[in-house]
Formats: sequence, C-alpha cells, structure tokens
Amino acid sequence: MKILAIGDVVGSVGCRFLRDKLPSLKRSEQVDLVIANGENSADGNGITPTSADYLFSSGVDVITGGNHSFRRRESYSYYDNSLYLLRPANYPDGSTPGFGTAVYDMGRYQVGIINLMGCMFLESLEDPFRTADRLIKKLGTKITVVDFHAEATAEKRALGFYLDGRVSAVFGTHTHIQTADEQILEGGTGYITDVGMTGTVRSVLGVKPEIAIAKFRDKLPVRFDLADGKCCMDCVLYEINEKTGKTLSIKRMKIV
Repeated sequence: MKILAIGDVVGSVGCRFLRDKLPSLKRSEQVDLVIANGENSADGNGITPTSADYLFSSGVDVITGGNHSFRRRESYSYYDNSLYLLRPANYPDGSTPGFGTAVYDMGRYQVGIINLMGCMFLESLEDPFRTADRLIKKLGTKITVVDFHAEATAEKRALGFYLDGRVSAVFGTHTHIQTADEQILEGGTGYITDVGMTGTVRSVLGVKPEIAIAKFRDKLPVRFDLADGKCCMDCVLYEINEKTGKTLSIKRMKIV
C-alpha cells in the first residue's frame, strides 16, 4: 500500500493549494491513505472546524497536530467527536480534548496512526519514547505510522532509530523545512526528519518575510500575516508491504 504524508499545511493559502494538487497526485501515485499535519491550517495558526472540514473534503484521511493544536478553542469539541483529527498523544489524558491515535480501516488491513510531540524546546509533555512504547503495544496494528512533531532534529533522529523495526514509518513535522534525509532504516522503518510545509514559497514558515525579519531584529510583538504568492506542497510517499508492515520505498516530493 502507499501512504502519503503531507507537511504542515499553513493557513487558507496552504489549504487551497492542497485541494488543487492533492486529487491528481493521489491518482498518479495510486495513494491509498493521506495523512496531513493541519495544526496551522487556520489563518493566524491553530486549526478550526472549518479548516479541518476543508482538509478532509480535499482528500486528506487523517489530520495530525502539534504545539498549535489547541490555539483555537472552537476546535475542542471537534477533537472529541472526530476519530481522524488527532493531537499529540503525550498530552495529559483526561484533561486534553481528543485522541492521539487512530486506526484507519482499509478493509483488507488496518493502519495505526500515532501523533507525538517532542519535548526539546517545546512543551514539557510525557516522554514521547515511553508514550510510543505504550501506544504501539495498545494499537497492535501491522502497519503503523508516526507523525513526530518536534523542534530538535536530534530528538527526531533518535526516535526514528528507537522505533526502527517496530513501526512502518516515522515522519517529522513542525519546522516547515523539508529535510533531504529520507531513508529506510535497518529494521525496515521509513524515516524522514521533517516532511516540510504546504504554503507560500517566499515566506518564513508561511509568514511574510518582512514581518519575521522585524520580529527577530526588533524583538517586539508582531502580528503574523500569511504570505501570498507561489506555493508548494512538501510531502513524502511511503510504499509499505501489507504483510510485513515494512517500508519498501520512500519518495520525497515538492509539488509546485
């Protein structure tokens, strides 16, 4: 089977570009399942019911999140009522809306999806390594995919090696910069440090460059307005053996 992982979708600009490009990509690459990180899909960051519905209706099967998942309070009930809008599983259980894992039924087989967030330079959450141990055992799916939303490349690399042979694929999100280290690890796990971003090319993580420059230069609060112009959709395509759960091939793509 083929699973497409799409990098952080930024604002309405990124959502529209995804809708324009995803259907034809799914046909040409014969994609079976689409996972997209949507924690920044609403303008001004976060995710809303409107932006989530837009991504689902555009062909995304599972939406994952990260440190901006709960920026918009109007999304809280949506998390509780949707099986396929995920937030990081290492947020506290009981007090956090929604779910950190999903099992997507493909008919002949099931795919487990785990959403985790790193602890380096982000919120102090439950250890993602031990969380992964617990959830892999709980899901028990032959095919399991992990979105690791983390800042530090070392933390992402470490988790990739830690989970090698126990999950089908690990893809990093959060930095919005696509890395060139896609590979199949020794145990058969497909890995990339960061998938990248879906949004405006001439931007700083989707934001107008001049605003980001002012923030770094002047150290004063700014309003992050989305940039306009030419867009791209960064993504990675995994081909996975349905019987073994191992990755057979991994292809990094930048759709323009």
